[in-house]
Amino acid sequence: MKQKYVHGYTRGEKQRLSDQSRTLREILFDDTSYGAGEHVLEVGCGTGAQTDWLVSSNPETQFRSIDIDHSSLRDAKARCKQSKNVTFSHADCNDLPYSESQFDHVFICFVLEHLRDPLNALSEAFRVLKPGGTITVIEGDHGSVLMHPDNSAARAVIRAQVSVQSRAFGNATIGRRLFPILDTAGFVDLFVSPRIVYADASRPDLVNQFVEKTFTQMIVGVRDRVINQGIISDQKFDLGIRALRRTQESDGVFAYTFFKAVGVKPKV
Repeated sequence: MKQKYVHGYTRGEKQRLSDQSRTLREILFDDTSYGAGEHVLEVGCGTGAQTDWLVSSNPETQFRSIDIDHSSLRDAKARCKQSKNVTFSHADCNDLPYSESQFDHVFICFVLEHLRDPLNALSEAFRVLKPGGTITVIEGDHGSVLMHPDNSAARAVIRAQVSVQSRAFGNATIGRRLFPILDTAGFVDLFVSPRIVYADASRPDLVNQFVEKTFTQMIVGVRDRVINQGIISDQKFDLGIRALRRTQESDGVFAYTFFKAVGVKPKV
């Protein structure tokens, strides 16, 4: 059964994902590279925001990028139509249509947080990965938010988003779990690094691109759902959004932590 993406597939959400990828590229992606002739499986490519970077940064690597949503795949193909080193396929990360030990590497970004059973998806990634091959997983953690001025209303809308994602069988705080879940899936030589996005008035681009267009817009995007589910009232939700935007003013500070994990499938 297809698991619903909690943020939806609207044009606004697709734009938010593109903004997010451009904003976070240096922080999250630039230290990942693959070799000539290697085969990489990108699990959950979405609209291709990360795919575009992957294939252009590794032009001699062959990529197979999959997603469960047909409309997202169409967007990804259009975005990467000039790239000759990527093939797109419709597939479920919980039941990969590939043979054992087929890929040199697996890349997963912002996917596990939306899954009912992330361990199963990682076990499937483990199965199709060659012995000695690597997996790279990147996830955020909404519980990592630090802000000034701190505000209970802002924290309430963040908790509301975490709650609505949990009700959809996802986990918006999965970043902190990457080490134990990858370890349980059988990967070794694990290394998890926190990637902190810090924004204040000295970094106006991050204030605009991350605090507003990435994080705040993500919370705004679940407004109707959290209100309709009775998680929070409309008045408290709107108060929380105003408090989040207060961190974007001249004396405001906002910080968020992503986690990037790299592991290896044992050779024996």
